[in-house]
Amino acid sequence: MTRLILMAAASAAFVVPAFLLGPSLGAQAPAATAFEVASVKPNKTGDGRIMLGMQPGGRSNASNVPVRLLLRQAFNVQDFQIVGGPDWLSSDRFDVVAKAPEGVEFTGDALRPMIRSLLADRFKLAFHNETREMPNYALVKARADGKLGPNLTPAAIDCAAVMRGRRGGPPPAPPQPGQKMECGFMIGPGRMNAGGMPMTNLAQTLSPQVGRVVLDKTDLTGNYDFELTYAPEALGIGGPPLLNGGPAPVDPNLPNLFTALQEQIGL
Repeated sequence: MTRLILMAAASAAFVVPAFLLGPSLGAQAPAATAFEVASVKPNKTGDGRIMLGMQPGGRSNASNVPVRLLLRQAFNVQDFQIVGGPDWLSSDRFDVVAKAPEGVEFTGDALRPMIRSLLADRFKLAFHNETREMPNYALVKARADGKLGPNLTPAAIDCAAVMRGRRGGPPPAPPQPGQKMECGFMIGPGRMNAGGMPMTNLAQTLSPQVGRVVLDKTDLTGNYDFELTYAPEALGIGGPPLLNGGPAPVDPNLPNLFTALQEQIGL
């Protein structure tokens, strides 16, 4: 299948087509494609958990994220579709808090150009696109009768109503260990915890774990709560944490990701 490849570089001298974003073109991004205000701070905690979320009032919060994850969000691609760029795109972690301009509908499509502008402005990144042939996976129901697994249930909370009720208030606190995620997505080594998420989000999150584009073919509409616990087999986002330069021990009793998908959520 033909898929987009994003080429990234941290040099303003990188040769790219005319649609390159950022200061290397000597042009300001239009107001509708830039955050009204944004804070970017290094995260030195060493915590393996990554949190992403949209909050009332057009706020976007990203905690402990590598820049490669922001690139994935900005261009709606997976990690393996990003080629080039310096090593710190993967190794360094950041906390990003940003607010969209008033009146901007805060959707994924609206968020992407604002993240691109932030990457060009704050990280001095330049980009261009290429097309290559790549294999993919399809996420489907595992059982012929369509029955889902015990860890996949329709969303217990109307997250849109929750966000409206919190408008202008503080973001929700992250879940405690063993607690379900409410209206968000948390990824840790060998663990996914989500609340109020569509299946397209799960498919996109699985892609970096399996090294291929994952297409949502479940025919499941609406939002769902789900939890996955599995043995991480690859380094990177969701992979095993590093201890003294090497991977941490993996619990031999945990299933691999493909088995966990079938047993725990029925996909």
